[in-house]
Amino acid sequence: MTKLSVLDLCPIVQGGNAAQAFANSADLARHAEALGYTRYWLAEHHNMQGVASAATAVVIGHVAAATNTIRVGAGGVMLPNHAPLVIAEQFGTLAALNPGRIDLGLGRAPGTDQLTAHALRRTLTGDVDSFPRDVMELIGYFEPDSPDRRVRAVPGVGLRVPIWILGSSTYGAQLAAALGLPYAFASHFAPGELDHALTLYRRQFRPSEFLDKPYAMAGFNVFAADTEAEARFLFTSLQQAFVNLRTGKPGPMPPPVEGFEERLDPMARSLLAQALSCSAVGDADQVRAGLNAFIARTGVDEVIISGSIFDHAARKRSYEIAAQVHGLAG
Repeated sequence: MTKLSVLDLCPIVQGGNAAQAFANSADLARHAEALGYTRYWLAEHHNMQGVASAATAVVIGHVAAATNTIRVGAGGVMLPNHAPLVIAEQFGTLAALNPGRIDLGLGRAPGTDQLTAHALRRTLTGDVDSFPRDVMELIGYFEPDSPDRRVRAVPGVGLRVPIWILGSSTYGAQLAAALGLPYAFASHFAPGELDHALTLYRRQFRPSEFLDKPYAMAGFNVFAADTEAEARFLFTSLQQAFVNLRTGKPGPMPPPVEGFEERLDPMARSLLAQALSCSAVGDADQVRAGLNAFIARTGVDEVIISGSIFDHAARKRSYEIAAQVHGLAG
């Protein structure tokens, strides 16, 4: 059976704060663990008033400490923002504290705007073109120790933290295939090249010490509720946030509003229809149908569900419905 996992952007809602977002993430992670989800990933974003997971490794530690068995990781760390050794030390520490439970997904985008990227790095000379080299350097820090090693990640060396390549284009698919690594596609907000990327990944995959065959995951939005009307109402928070971001007016996650989509101009409506096409919004039967159709279309080994819902109780209920319709053993 296709596995289900959780992607958490650690949303800061209007009227809320980061402390509340962190408490909600820990609570949702415990809920997902009890429901039988495979892993709980957090994403690196910067200079975004609605996302609290900028210090991704710190939040992963917070969530891992609040849970017992679910895998916890980064979906992902934007590697061009960091020295590979620093990430190896951070995730080596997490793996030492939580043996067998930590994942490290890597992306090559900055996770922010160019001005903020400059503030993060101080220089943009080490751009995304160095990503494959940085990935290989990072993998090397997790390899077993050797007498001639001059630079060690401590903790990190010998821990073999599982590494994934993330992407929203064919670039990451080809890199993951060449390195024999698992691959995750960000189809929950950028679905345009999903099918092409999965085809390339599977066709070009080279078995490695990490994987003997391709393993693909894809992002999918789920907004589930007891009625379709309630689910569509909850969905308007993400729709508003997406339009605000694309029009240069980002902020905390807004509360849902009635009739939001109907009031949009045709261009904004088309934008949402394309960007959020990999979504299931509705009651249990509708979510089951949407999730099954997505799995049948993509053939992915795992679906990672994003559900940025304003009300925390409704968010937990949405993940509960998704688990139930997919037959997870919670």
